[in-house]
Amino acid sequence: MGDLVNLNHARKAAAKRQAAAQAAANRARHGRSKAEKLADRQAEARRAALLDGAKREEAPGVTPADTPEK
Repeated sequence: MGDLVNLNHARKAAAKRQAAAQAAANRARHGRSKAEKLADRQAEARRAALLDGAKREEAPGVTPADTPEK
């Protein structure tokens, strides 16, 4: 005959395992060091500077509302 299992204990143990897995995923997603955050900010600043450097200049006296629509 099999062992008796208290279903309430089994349910709570399963919930605890699931909560631990969720906590590990949250730590991986949000738990970054200060150096990692700084590196990401610097990389984003480099990307923004590169994008701004490739931006075309508008003709003097022309506003976006004055340009013809296609």
